[in-house]
Amino acid sequence: MTDDTAAPPPRLPLDWIAAALRRERTRAGLSLSELAKRAGIAKSTLSQLEAAGGNPSVETLWALGVALGVPFSALVEPPAPAVQVIRAGQGPTVHSEQAGYAATLLSASPPGARRDLYHVRLEPGAARVSEPHIPGSMEHLIVSEGRVLAGPRGEEVELGPGDYMAFRGDVAHAYEALAPGSAFVLVMQHV
Repeated sequence: MTDDTAAPPPRLPLDWIAAALRRERTRAGLSLSELAKRAGIAKSTLSQLEAAGGNPSVETLWALGVALGVPFSALVEPPAPAVQVIRAGQGPTVHSEQAGYAATLLSASPPGARRDLYHVRLEPGAARVSEPHIPGSMEHLIVSEGRVLAGPRGEEVELGPGDYMAFRGDVAHAYEALAPGSAFVLVMQHV
């Protein structure tokens, strides 16, 4: 007998997130209380994350990234080897609390560059609504499977396989799957 259910994607190693949060908070010169206040999260939640505990959602990590003025990837990127291969279904993946949305970081910005590359899978249901990212952010996406409704709030566009879209990421925006098994490649550009 075979099991046809897919294994869940790997979770982000909490020690990576904890180290990145401490590094970026220290760099910004913020106390736990001040960062928690700016991100709109409980101080106890931030303390737990910095101690490599908890189960951070994409919303929590985005809020912390915006409050720190750093790209999302700065909080979840693993140490990079000389040659990097990420097999399909592997890689650091974070899930949304609001929608059937999972983003896998494929490549974070190297020093001096400001772009991140993600593979995003999403399922029909609630839209993944994103608050504005750091000022100057742009998002570029190419749909690889299914159908996706994406873009700034009130300006969403329906996209299919092979369609490309670019829009400002420093305004509220959303992604919604219109077909099961939808997926796209997302490039976040930070200027």
